[in-house]
Amino acid sequence: MPANAQVVGKVEYRAGDGPSIVIPPGPIEVQLSFDSAVLSWGDEGAVQTTALPIAEYQRYVAEGAIVEGKG
Repeated sequence: MPANAQVVGKVEYRAGDGPSIVIPPGPIEVQLSFDSAVLSWGDEGAVQTTALPIAEYQRYVAEGAIVEGKG
């Protein structure tokens, strides 16, 4: 079940071999599994989704760039 979280710092992901893309500050939905975190957010009326390795997601949380429990 998705959990609410908030992007409050610089959070990036890479689409394929392309450049890093910044997830805009604001509310996100997070769905955690043992090896990844799927992040979903609204961007100009369209829903965007990406998967991050769980270690990368946990690093963003530890650094304070993602705050869990807010939406």
